[in-house]
Amino acid sequence: MKRNFFKKMILVLALFVLSSNVVTATVLLPSFFTDNMVLQQKSAVPFWGESDGKSVTITTSWDKKSYTKNVTNGKWNVVLKTPVYGGPYTITIHDGTIKTLNNILIGEVWLCSGQSNMEMPLEGWGKINNYKEEIENANYPQIRLLQAEHIESTLPLNTLTVQHDGWNVCSRKTVADFSATAYFFARKIYNEKKIPIGLIHSSWGGTLIEAWTSSGALTTIHDFDTEIQAMKSETDGAALLQKYNADLADWEMKVIGSDKGFETGKAIWATPNFDDTSWKTMKLPSFFDSNGLGNFDGVVWFRKKVTLSESIIKKDLSISYLADDDDMIWVNGNYIGETKGYNVERHYTIPSKFLNKGENTITIRVFDGSGNGGIYGDENFALKSEKETISLAGNWKYSIGIDSKDLPAKPYLAQGQNRPSAIYNAMIAPLLDYKIKGVIWYQGESNAERAYQYQKLFPLLINDWRGKFKDKNLPFFFVQLANYKQKKEQPTASDWAELREAQFLTLKLPNTGMAVTTDIGNGEDIHPKNKQDVGGRLANIALAKVYNTKIEYSGPLYKSYKIERNIATLDFDFKENIKAKNGELKGFSIAGSDQKFYWAEAKIVNGKVEVYAQEVPNPVAVRYNWADNPDGNLTNASDLPASSFRTDVWAGITQEKK
Repeated sequence: MKRNFFKKMILVLALFVLSSNVVTATVLLPSFFTDNMVLQQKSAVPFWGESDGKSVTITTSWDKKSYTKNVTNGKWNVVLKTPVYGGPYTITIHDGTIKTLNNILIGEVWLCSGQSNMEMPLEGWGKINNYKEEIENANYPQIRLLQAEHIESTLPLNTLTVQHDGWNVCSRKTVADFSATAYFFARKIYNEKKIPIGLIHSSWGGTLIEAWTSSGALTTIHDFDTEIQAMKSETDGAALLQKYNADLADWEMKVIGSDKGFETGKAIWATPNFDDTSWKTMKLPSFFDSNGLGNFDGVVWFRKKVTLSESIIKKDLSISYLADDDDMIWVNGNYIGETKGYNVERHYTIPSKFLNKGENTITIRVFDGSGNGGIYGDENFALKSEKETISLAGNWKYSIGIDSKDLPAKPYLAQGQNRPSAIYNAMIAPLLDYKIKGVIWYQGESNAERAYQYQKLFPLLINDWRGKFKDKNLPFFFVQLANYKQKKEQPTASDWAELREAQFLTLKLPNTGMAVTTDIGNGEDIHPKNKQDVGGRLANIALAKVYNTKIEYSGPLYKSYKIERNIATLDFDFKENIKAKNGELKGFSIAGSDQKFYWAEAKIVNGKVEVYAQEVPNPVAVRYNWADNPDGNLTNASDLPASSFRTDVWAGITQEKK
């Protein structure tokens, strides 16, 4: 008995030693192959990963098929055949150990990309209309969400960095920080078609379109050759930075030299005894664009007198605020400091030696390059000591130092994520083998100052992505810029109108679609809260063009014009029941050969629009909604707004900007 017992023990020990020397294979999958994912229906779907085994076997539950592949240099890949939409299913990967992906749906996968308006979440910083109710009702288990992290790279990456461990089921617990536009897009399609929808959200606020385009595509237009070369070479990069710093220093000297607040380099508007009685008054904190200065860019000086007690000036004081873009601050004529960057909170210390018992003068100089400008934030704008707080909110005197229109263009250096191709490399390139149905895109605000160039850049990006995703007909639907900034009383030039024109012209590419949003923006907020209609309008385009649903998806789109005597007659595509929405037609302007535009009267005659103005007896050109914040009301049977347009090809204000 003892002999048999010892034999058994020796056998058990031998098996244990042998098993401890066997290497256990481990499967590694890309970040987007996880539980809860959606795979594109009726497709040949690439599926790949890594393993230290010799081979892998992949089994798909929807068809019970197994695919066996050898592992080469640690990598393997197969192509899975997917059926018509359905699920949930599983995928099992066996390379010595078993890994199973659960709760997989077969459906439609859409890539959702762009800048902050695509990124804008239901809650968080977004807080869209009715966000609490929308989140509470977001129970859509057939919609799945994948959120890419903000990553940029000099070279294309193989790995996409994602949040929340991969795909998530859409619910009130997962949707709050996801793209509102993308969610409403998917919700409408799902409610109409009952097809599972997978949303890959890869966007980044404040980004330029060239950052989302591959360097190979960008080199074909030569507008970014220097920046692309600098990304490849440390020497070229250092030289580019050195030149930029020198150009910027020269430009800043020109600004100070032209600024009325300086005299021979001295800040005369910051001196305590300067007479500011003729200056106007503005309440701070606020953006000066919406406080009487319209769409002003340039330098604005602010002054305020503050009475301080003897006790508070015995120690240093602090002051904090937000400024857009750059600021400088003086107290009683003494320079305190300066900060550059619109999103940097200012924290300054005011030495007690600069303070007076009684009256003190605080002067803040703000430079704004584009968009909103000023001293902004909450009402907690104050001087503070350890024990006392003196509010600075309220009326300040202000005066313009210089208008940017009177300055040469500020030097620009693309850095970080806005370097050409930098975001494409990290947030698009890793996805190229993931089979998708189409793209929705919401971007353009950051390129508005170079709107004419966008006429090249936007089609370039679309064709670039179609080539990279190996689908020359990849549906690509996008949002046209909304109405924003102050309304103008008279027709005028507009870079936002020129950007909208570039988007409109991109409709010449096949299988594209544009959601016009000039009726649902917010003149004071570049991030309008109504994302329900934005997502819904994109969904209508997809339903009509991809899912063969009979649905209205476009307002009128300009097609042609002719002029007879003093009347210009305009014809449109999508003109069924063309009409004015609410009242008489508005938003049209007309010009003669002098290129001076006047507001025009317009009326609909036989399905076309006739435009004329008494001031223009010999018209040459017509424009519609040609403004940052237009209020035109042309529509059709859809009740959707017409796109802005112009009939002329006169040089715009962005034509020479690159």
